[in-house]
Amino acid sequence: MSSSFSRRALLKGAALGGLATTGALSGCSSGPPPGTATWSMWSSSPEENRVWADFGRYVERRMHIRSASTLTPSDGYPTKLDLQLVSGTAGMVTALNGWLIPTYASRGAHRPLDDLIAADPDFDLDDFYPAIRSISSFAGHTYAIGFDVAPTVLYYNRTLLERNGVDPPSPTEPMSWETFRDLAIELSKPKDQYGFTCAPTIDDLVSWIYCAGGDVIDGDRATSPLDAPEALQAIHYVVDLFVKDRVTPPIDNLVAQNASGASLANFLQGNVAFMQNGPWQVLNVRKAPFTWDIVPFPAGPAGSTPRVSGSSFAIPSGVKNDDLDLAWRLLKTLTSTGALDIYARAGRNNPARLSAASAFEPPPANLGIVQRILKGEVAGGHPFNVTTNWNRVRLLLGQDLPRAFLGQVSVRDAIDGVMPRLNALMRQHRDAVRQAT
Repeated sequence: MSSSFSRRALLKGAALGGLATTGALSGCSSGPPPGTATWSMWSSSPEENRVWADFGRYVERRMHIRSASTLTPSDGYPTKLDLQLVSGTAGMVTALNGWLIPTYASRGAHRPLDDLIAADPDFDLDDFYPAIRSISSFAGHTYAIGFDVAPTVLYYNRTLLERNGVDPPSPTEPMSWETFRDLAIELSKPKDQYGFTCAPTIDDLVSWIYCAGGDVIDGDRATSPLDAPEALQAIHYVVDLFVKDRVTPPIDNLVAQNASGASLANFLQGNVAFMQNGPWQVLNVRKAPFTWDIVPFPAGPAGSTPRVSGSSFAIPSGVKNDDLDLAWRLLKTLTSTGALDIYARAGRNNPARLSAASAFEPPPANLGIVQRILKGEVAGGHPFNVTTNWNRVRLLLGQDLPRAFLGQVSVRDAIDGVMPRLNALMRQHRDAVRQAT
C-alpha cells in the first residue's frame, strides 16, 4: 500500500507528537501475498502472544483468508508503527492505545471511519461502551473501533485488612476521600506496612483530578486548567499521602514506566493495603500470595469518576481501494463479539463491546463491578482526555511534578513552574486540532 502523506511530513508530525522516530527506515520487502489480512498489535509476553495467535486463527476462520500479524513489545510499538507508516509497510489495521489516537488522527496518519460505518448496516456502533467510543474519536469523527475499555479501580489486600481488624470496603459504594485517607493512615505501620501505593505520574494523578471536578485539558481554551482549584485540590491530596501522611512505600524510581511497575510490585509483596490500578492487572495480581479484591475508586468532590482507558483498532490513511474494503472487514472481525470473547476468556482486560463476555469472572468476588461501572450502575468513570501531543505533556509533567512527591517543592511551586511550558503545549494542541478540522 502507498502512503497518502509525505515521509517528511510524518517524521515532522512524529516529532511534534513526542514519539521517537530514530533508527533506519525499513526498506521494501516482499511481505505477505496480496489479499492477506495484515494487522499490528503490541505484545510483551508469551501469554499475550497466544491471545493474538488465537485472534489470527479466528480471522482466518471467519474471513477465509490468510491472517498475518506483526507483534511488537509495547514499549517499542509507537516507534515501530511510525516507521511502518512512513515506509508504507504498516498493516491494513493497526492497534492504537487510546492516548495515541488524537496524535495519529491529527497528523492524518489514520483515516476517519464515519463513511465506512454509515455504509455498513450490519455494523452496530451502539454495541460499544460509550467511554470507548469517546476515547476512539477525534474532532467529532470516529477514528478507531475499540477492543478493550476499563475504569481505574482500587485493589485491596483483604488478608492485611483482616489481620489489622479492618472491615473490607463496600463493594459498590465508593469511599469518600476522607474515609480513604483515614484508612490508609490506620493501615500504615512503622515496620514496612503501608496504606496505599500508586505511580507519582500524571496518568495516575488524573483520576484524582477528575474526581475533584478538574482536568488537564480544556476543549474551549488554549490553556490548561491544571492550576485551577479543583486540580490543585486533587494534587495536594495525593501528594500529602506521600509526603505528609507517609502512607506510601518509599519512592525508588520516578521514571514513569518503572514507577507504574513499582506500584504493582509493592502491592504484590503483601504489605500494602490499597493500590490504584486498572483491571488489566488482574492476571498479575492473581499471582499474589494473599486474598484480595477490588472496589470502586474513592469519591472526591465530584464523585467517583476516575480515568477510563481503552485501546482500539484503526485503519492507516494509506489504505486505499480494494485494500480498504478488506481492511474494514478485518477491523470488524477483530472487534467482533466472537473475537472479543477470546479476549475475555484470556482475562486480559474488559472487552469494548457490551455483547462480549466479561473478562473478569470471580474469584475474587467483586470483579463484576468493572462492567457495572462502565454501564453507569455503580460509581462512574471519565474517558481519558488527552491532547494531540500527550506524550510530550506526560514527559513534561514527569520531569517536574515528581519533585512535589519527594517533598522537594510545594505543589503550588511545582505547578506554577510547569504552567508556561504546559500552556505552550496546549496552544500547539489547539493549532493541531484546527488544522485537522
